[in-house]
Amino acid sequence: MGMGDDIKHNMEDMKGKAKETVGDATDNERLEAEGRADQTKANLKKAGDDVKDAFSS
Repeated sequence: MGMGDDIKHNMEDMKGKAKETVGDATDNERLEAEGRADQTKANLKKAGDDVKDAFSS
């Protein structure tokens, strides 16, 4: 996995955590759900990159 992809996925994860936190603080369930979805997408991308790395070694 490239360093750029790793940074991008971590930024997506942090953005999702921020959305979830703001949604929780403002009782905005939609924003909370978006945040959790963003985090899930970022984690899936990280896992996919880990699998690619395992097979390329």
